[in-house]
Amino acid sequence: MTKENIRKVILAILFVLILVVIALFIGRFTYSYLGPAPTDELTGTGEVTPSGDTIIFSKGNDLSLSASTDNFHTGSGNLTDTTNPQVRLIASSDTNDASTTYFAGIRIYENTYSYSTDNNTAELILSVYDENGTLLEASSDTLSFVEVGGVKGFDITGLTGAYNIAIDHPISTTSSSSGTTHTWTFTLTFVNLDTDQSINETANLEMEVVLQKDRIEMPPVLLADYIIGLYTTDGENGLYYHDADLANGAEDNGYRYSGANPNNYVCFGTTENPCPDENLYRVIGVFNGQVKLIKADYTTNAMLGTDGRDYYGSYVDSQGESSYYKGNMTQSDIAAYRWNYDESVSSLGSNNWTTSEFNTINLNTNYWNYLGATWQNLIAPTTWHLGGITSDSNTAKAFYDGERNNAVYGSNPITYTDEIGLMYPSDYGYAAYPDAWITNLNGYNSSSITSNNWMYMGLSEWTITPRSSIIFNVFRLNIYGNLYFYNADTGFSVRPVFYLKSNVEYAGGSGIESDPFTLVV
Repeated sequence: MTKENIRKVILAILFVLILVVIALFIGRFTYSYLGPAPTDELTGTGEVTPSGDTIIFSKGNDLSLSASTDNFHTGSGNLTDTTNPQVRLIASSDTNDASTTYFAGIRIYENTYSYSTDNNTAELILSVYDENGTLLEASSDTLSFVEVGGVKGFDITGLTGAYNIAIDHPISTTSSSSGTTHTWTFTLTFVNLDTDQSINETANLEMEVVLQKDRIEMPPVLLADYIIGLYTTDGENGLYYHDADLANGAEDNGYRYSGANPNNYVCFGTTENPCPDENLYRVIGVFNGQVKLIKADYTTNAMLGTDGRDYYGSYVDSQGESSYYKGNMTQSDIAAYRWNYDESVSSLGSNNWTTSEFNTINLNTNYWNYLGATWQNLIAPTTWHLGGITSDSNTAKAFYDGERNNAVYGSNPITYTDEIGLMYPSDYGYAAYPDAWITNLNGYNSSSITSNNWMYMGLSEWTITPRSSIIFNVFRLNIYGNLYFYNADTGFSVRPVFYLKSNVEYAGGSGIESDPFTLVV
């Protein structure tokens, strides 16, 4: 080999060595920035801190117990289940030193275990041991520490929700390879009291054991999901699932409240407790992930304003109905508005909702502004169906189909998009108990129907739906509970209707009038 060739080989080797050194330097820098990776069996989600340290959580197994006469009876002993969640802290290779804190606790989503004794002796006990094997006897969220039959721990009989047991629990390490691992022990015990505990034989528990960097909270629950979760079978909790199998239903896969007085109240427009009457609404149903609300009671002039095309005459129609009749209410108590007084179309008004100043001014300006920005942000823009039908002598299903087809008068549009609208006749029809769904809506004045229809108010009320055969007729309810069409320039009572956005979260409440559903704002 010539000297020149040897020189080239040496230069090539040196060049490769330089590249290797550079690569190692870059690799070391990148490794330090991203933080080290675990080297043994611990699995879970790793989080890199700003200093380059890595903290990894492994939640362990879900705890569950299933008692039966075979495995739980007098003398059989307790039922237990155990899991060992872990947390590991690995220091950055730049410092080989790290410290931080974390939280340990539980989330209980469902718990139907209950006390079977008169003195409420704890039956479901959670024993929590930290990484040192120390039994924790106090919790951040004040769980009761008990001892029953030699079992020590926190009484979680019947509890649901999130509970932080240890907060700001310290962990430190001087290792950038294996780090420091904390292994906890959570043991769930169904205590055998050697008494009759058959009440818990079919009890269910859905619980998650959690170690994490931040305080443990319950995950957000969407209002739509919460309401759908109340559905079990048709009629339970007042809910009906309108799939293709529901006789005479809408077949839209929506969930509707029906019957005399379901627990479907919502507090909207305020966070006051108790909820003021003027802020009570009711759930018509859940459709495509959105909850549809209607004002629970009449709407006052103060809510709708007086600068629209409103009507305040002491009108009494040919059937002797006063537009303002409801118990002891006076004319000043309740708003009666002309649906669309547009006399350029007809001397009796127009059933074109898009040109209605009652729609554009009183509902979607005055009432919209009355709600305020915080609550406006919870309401979804909605495409309202403006299809009609020729006769009031039709069932809820016939109206549902008519509202959504092209049966309109002349050049009237078939849809309109805005936030605030009114009820559909089909909404009212399906709010009655299912036996009524085969009855035409002009026959809904039967006491057996009005007493089993939560939407019946005893008021003359407008719906949003036009009569498709005549330009000035709109469908409305009368004080007796049945549906008729009437002239659009007449003033009747109104209850605003709107859809909540699909991401609106449930905050609490059982849905009864004194404890309505509340929302996260």
